Amino acid sequence: MLGSIPSPGSSTLGPFHMYGLMIALGVVAAVELGRVRWRARGGNPDDLYNIAMWAVPAGLIGARLYHVLTDWRSYEGRWLDAFKIWQGGLGIPGGMALGIAVGVWAARRRGARLPSILDAVVPALPLAQAIGRLGNWWNQELFGRPTSLPWGVRIDAVHRPLEYIGASTFHPTFLYEMLWNLALCGALIAIDRRRVLRPGNILPLYVLGYFLGRLWIESLRVDTASIIAGLRVNIWLSILGIGGSLLTFAIRGLRRRPGDSDEPYVDGHHGSPSPADISEHPEPDQESNHESL
Repeated sequence: MLGSIPSPGSSTLGPFHMYGLMIALGVVAAVELGRVRWRARGGNPDDLYNIAMWAVPAGLIGARLYHVLTDWRSYEGRWLDAFKIWQGGLGIPGGMALGIAVGVWAARRRGARLPSILDAVVPALPLAQAIGRLGNWWNQELFGRPTSLPWGVRIDAVHRPLEYIGASTFHPTFLYEMLWNLALCGALIAIDRRRVLRPGNILPLYVLGYFLGRLWIESLRVDTASIIAGLRVNIWLSILGIGGSLLTFAIRGLRRRPGDSDEPYVDGHHGSPSPADISEHPEPDQESNHESL
């Protein structure tokens, strides 16, 4: 017990719900890392603010929908609780799917070349997830089976499943996932720096790395989850994610080809001008064109 990890006595700190605050900090860190990496590729870092404005709310909506749809039984008779996001309950796969899809749409509107901006931004996603996982610690949720290991996390009786009410320390699976995601973030950045993969392949590599970790971490968890053929739904999704990533590599190839480009914007587009730039260099009207002729 002396070597175990304590849990906070409350999920709030003053006026702040720490679950939401950790998610917000993760988003800020991811956007700033994405800006740095996009600027290094020759892109306008402010593109990331525009993309985040659309992708972040979409990701939160997708994550909450995924959680509610896969754990709908826990909301029977109290459906309004499905909107209480500060109490926890975000399904990362749903957030990934909708957030990335909307982010791609927003990036296209900015004229960004999708493989280039995906390679720049995707490594920031596991950083956001890692910081967000601290919210699970504050809520005393998403822990694993009982353990006597010195890094087991102490969980108050009110948060323990009934079948483990007599146990006091559990696998901190949220910590395992946090460390895995931090390592994944670093690995993606290191691999991308070598420029050996085809542009755009950082995304399926991220999906592969994330679900490899989620597969073994999910097998430790004891929280309520939907079961399909004896396995938790997130284990099945992890298997599909791993398979889908490998299939993507098989179809489009893994290593860089001679014709691949790292240009940040599509042909003819040289960045996303700010409104001030546009006002300083207005398009000549038809009358001025006649005069110049």
